[in-house]
Amino acid sequence: MIRSVLSTCAIAFAMVSTALAADMPAGGRYQEAVFGPAFGWGGVYVGLNGGYGWGSSDWSGSVGTGSVSPGGGLFGATIGFNIQNGGFVYGLEGDLSGSWIRSSTSTGTGICSVPGCQIQTSWFATARGRVGYAFDRALPYLTAGAAFGDVQMSTVGGLSATSDRAGWTVGAGIEYGILGPWSAKAEYLYANLGTASCGTAICSGATSANYTVNIFRLGVNYRFW
Repeated sequence: MIRSVLSTCAIAFAMVSTALAADMPAGGRYQEAVFGPAFGWGGVYVGLNGGYGWGSSDWSGSVGTGSVSPGGGLFGATIGFNIQNGGFVYGLEGDLSGSWIRSSTSTGTGICSVPGCQIQTSWFATARGRVGYAFDRALPYLTAGAAFGDVQMSTVGGLSATSDRAGWTVGAGIEYGILGPWSAKAEYLYANLGTASCGTAICSGATSANYTVNIFRLGVNYRFW
């Protein structure tokens, strides 16, 4: 009796296994059939981002030298698109943020000692390429491209000279698919906006200042499939 039952069960199991195997996609699509399709990164997306930036600026001129270390927050919007080829993801991304990165100092010589030098940016933007490798919902990536911003130089409490600058940026980040078309990211960027200048009327003499900034920010994106 037991042998008969075991034989019947074995035959039934073999029949069910054969039926399932016939319905199952072949080869590497087994995981997709059981667990669902892999997360797709292709498409156009928009998002919001916010974070903190900190950097340095060295002043040099005929009437003084000095160094400032600006810092402050950023908040803005992102737009981009991705193309996925296997695990590799290639894309272009642009963003525009309001910036509260600023600093003043009284350490230096000439105008940077009294009353002091001040530098700030009120907006910051980038246009970058991205390349990453997707581990299903996790997408670590590298990014590089152009950076833009306004660099405002002034003596503390005095007039200011504003120069719209274009430079470069490099960075890295990781993005993770949360739910449906939504994803969240953490990103680090290093940006160099080159050298801004301040004339005699504002800085009492021809003065220049370089401007570099480190940015760490978090963001959320919505992807249009």
